[in-house]
Amino acid sequence: MRALVYFLLVLPLHIIAQEQTNSEKFWAQLQAHCGKAYEGEIVAGAVPNDGFTGEKLVMHVRSCDTNDIRIPFFVGENKSRTWVLHLNANKLISLKHDHRKPDGTEEELTQYGGISSNHGLANLQMFPSDVHTSQIIPAASSNIWWFTIDDTSLTYNLRRIGTDRFFSVRFDLSNAIETPEAPWGTKE
Repeated sequence: MRALVYFLLVLPLHIIAQEQTNSEKFWAQLQAHCGKAYEGEIVAGAVPNDGFTGEKLVMHVRSCDTNDIRIPFFVGENKSRTWVLHLNANKLISLKHDHRKPDGTEEELTQYGGISSNHGLANLQMFPSDVHTSQIIPAASSNIWWFTIDDTSLTYNLRRIGTDRFFSVRFDLSNAIETPEAPWGTKE
């Protein structure tokens, strides 16, 4: 009888403990695209002379480790941007924007981003601006970045709360393209 009571008490906890969080489900969806590259298009926030409009936009899920995913985001010939996602011990995801010069050294404004405040949804993760971002880019203190993902697309989005600023790029996950060269600051 004691064994049955133990089994009934412990088994449900064991099952619950193994269930993935929404952030882990999101993470697994991203990792499924590791090594692949996709072309994108601006779906909101395009303005003349913004450096993005009219350029070929490519994301490359270049490296996937257990807790780190690096996704270079190329804008035409500009290979300065890499999204760095990190899954921490609490199963929360952080986003950093790693910006590099052509010689590989860091740009002055780099490593900005945020950390999710909860596990989000399996298809949506949000990253409110963190302290480091507020310190190096005070105007970005109210930024929220987010990614959405489904079977056919991934979007990268930026909203600056309290302003009209909204930027969104949609990548077609149903059509992998040739993988690009390494981003600036990364060796092949």
